[in-house]
Amino acid sequence: MNAVFRDRVRYWFDNFMSRGTAAMIAGLAVLSVVVIVTAAVLIAVTGIRQEGGEPLSFSEAAWESLMRTLDAGTMGGDTGWAFRLVMFAVTLGGVFIISTLIGVLTSGIEGKLVELRKGRSRVVETDHTVILGWSQQIFSIISELAVAHANRPRSCIVILADRDKVDMEDEIRDKAGPTGKTRIVCRTGQPVEPADLEIVSLHTARSIIILSPDKSDGDAQTIKTILAVLQAPTQPAGAYHIVAEIRDPKNAEVARIVGRDEVELVLISDLIARVIAQTCRQSGLSVVYTELLDFGGDEIYFKAEPRLTGRTFGEALLAYEDSAVIGLYSRDGVRLNPPMDTVIAEGDQVIAISEDDDTVVLSGLTDLGIDETAIRVAQPMPARPERTLILGWNWRAPAIINELDRYVAAGSLVTVVADTSDGSALEHCCSDLVHQTVTFRLGETTDRQTLEGLGVHTYDRVVVLCYGHLDAQQADARTLITLLHLRDMAERGGYHLPIVSEMVDVRNRNLAEVTRADDFIVSDRLVSLILAQVSENKQLNAVFADLFDPQGSEIYIKPAENYVRLGAAVNFYTVVEAARRRGEVAIGYRLQAQAGDADRSYGVVLNPDKSKRIAFAEGDRIVVLAEE
Repeated sequence: MNAVFRDRVRYWFDNFMSRGTAAMIAGLAVLSVVVIVTAAVLIAVTGIRQEGGEPLSFSEAAWESLMRTLDAGTMGGDTGWAFRLVMFAVTLGGVFIISTLIGVLTSGIEGKLVELRKGRSRVVETDHTVILGWSQQIFSIISELAVAHANRPRSCIVILADRDKVDMEDEIRDKAGPTGKTRIVCRTGQPVEPADLEIVSLHTARSIIILSPDKSDGDAQTIKTILAVLQAPTQPAGAYHIVAEIRDPKNAEVARIVGRDEVELVLISDLIARVIAQTCRQSGLSVVYTELLDFGGDEIYFKAEPRLTGRTFGEALLAYEDSAVIGLYSRDGVRLNPPMDTVIAEGDQVIAISEDDDTVVLSGLTDLGIDETAIRVAQPMPARPERTLILGWNWRAPAIINELDRYVAAGSLVTVVADTSDGSALEHCCSDLVHQTVTFRLGETTDRQTLEGLGVHTYDRVVVLCYGHLDAQQADARTLITLLHLRDMAERGGYHLPIVSEMVDVRNRNLAEVTRADDFIVSDRLVSLILAQVSENKQLNAVFADLFDPQGSEIYIKPAENYVRLGAAVNFYTVVEAARRRGEVAIGYRLQAQAGDADRSYGVVLNPDKSKRIAFAEGDRIVVLAEE
């Protein structure tokens, strides 16, 4: 029986200690009360007292015992051996209790710090942005959202990823830069686990951004995360506002089935492929897209304007002084650059590029100062076959070639040179080409001899892609070496070589500018900008999908002489009118004299004041939204 009793006591003690810091503190408190009460009862009942002192009541004896429990030095002045022995026992108990308490508190605080470092505490926020997952895009997304939320007093971005909380915070500080008033809260967990999603308070979030992991099964993880979000135990009062990126278009349909109307999908492979395909044929287009997509300048807004009801879209183009109308939003959805005679119905909203949503205001001007004598009519140029050289390889290459096929004339040629055998898969990836043929050559793209043997001067353009199997810095370093060789070859040969290069890390763009390539496509940054924009306004996803789709209207940069007389000082109303007569929307211009000046956005000006006069020179271009 004694053994059984000891086992039971030990079992009870083990369970009690396993309850944590609070239980141990409670146990020490009870033990302290037992020691103090026992000593007080003993003194009060037996009449033990100090020499020459008065007998102590129970309360006085309890107070004396408490003081000796807390401070061992208190008994130094005690007299009378009986009293001393009782107080000595109380002091020993106090030393044990206090030292144990200090140890428990220290361990408890350390444990709490470890728990906080794990990032598992619940976030209590409302109207915050949640980012689920981790990739290189996250730093640009945070930077852009910080700019977008600059006017909000309590802005917060909450990140949930399967990474160490402190490591995430350190990396964000290093790469995202200052975030102003926006607080960044990191939590460690699996975005595919509903229980972990409860940590970040999804039901009170203003928007949720789901990042695709940098893995081969990234889309599968994204779809699982969407399922986990929609199955979370706590649901919002309305629908979720979810933005998710999908790499492979083949997975988009499944993601749409899972996400229904609550998820806006960004197809990053199609997006980057279309941007590169369009940009390699038009120098400066990547700058236009970046200026349009970031939160630093003008952005796209939706505005209902009842005073435009009954007027045509063409009339709306000239109705704003400092906003550029690009389309209409109605019950039928987004329509960019609809026919100029399209009548604006009641309830329709204009889609405009403007500095802020409150700057989309009708000018009320009647005399626009349009110079009819300066307007020019361009003669159509016959299409000719084009030759494109692609150096490097990544998983976006087949999509780029397929997109390029939609823009070039019949009989065009694409040559791919890469040091990876993956390029041989082109025959299967690009078997449906209509206007161009594609060939693959195995070669080292950073080798000067290989490049000189390609006859690069015979190509209309060169596209330099980052190798997908390398990390960001290695890929950008190889791209930089290739660009330096190409530029040196062009200078030595005395010919102009249009070059478009893909970069992974935006910080390497400044280094690469020494090569004087015509355009740099920072792929991850463009994706980040779109994710950030759509997270603020889900309607923008339809705008971007239409904008980058080869069907319909896209952004083009066309010679200024096709619209107005060079050298003539005209206002931008004149340019808008010249474009309107061609069924196009003029939204800005690019000055060739500033094409190499990064501080002036490489000469790109979007949404200029329409009354301000400017004289265009040879090489200047007009940025328009047009069908071709």
